[in-house]
Amino acid sequence: MAMESSLKIKIKKLSDSVVIPKYAHPGDAGMDVYAISKEKTDKYVEYGTGLVFEVPAGYVMLAFPRSSISKLDLIMANSVGVIDAGYRGELKFRFKQNGAMDYKIGDRIGQIIFIPFPVIEFEETQDLSESVRGDGGWGSTGKS
Repeated sequence: MAMESSLKIKIKKLSDSVVIPKYAHPGDAGMDVYAISKEKTDKYVEYGTGLVFEVPAGYVMLAFPRSSISKLDLIMANSVGVIDAGYRGELKFRFKQNGAMDYKIGDRIGQIIFIPFPVIEFEETQDLSESVRGDGGWGSTGKS
């Protein structure tokens, strides 16, 4: 059984119509985010959430498309949004549109996940340890 832990995140609503993100089901990793605004150009459609987050130091908030995107003519423009601790702007989702079907204001447009991360220090070397995979690249693990 997984141990539950909690993390308090400060969140600011930019209008009264904003919906605070929430889990759809117990045990979900991602919280659903709703659109409160929509801006279309000839290159993309961008949805505002009306939310500003204070991501704690040592954490990153990742913004993903929802699985329902497969029913629409949208592709998230940056695949995954990376929201660092220092950002204090509105969370927005930008999609490239490949047809007419898209989200409407009030729809769940994405999901967010908070993840801790280590601070990385690189150590340059000429010798790396051996591994079973070695330098096998694309599709190499499926070969006999």
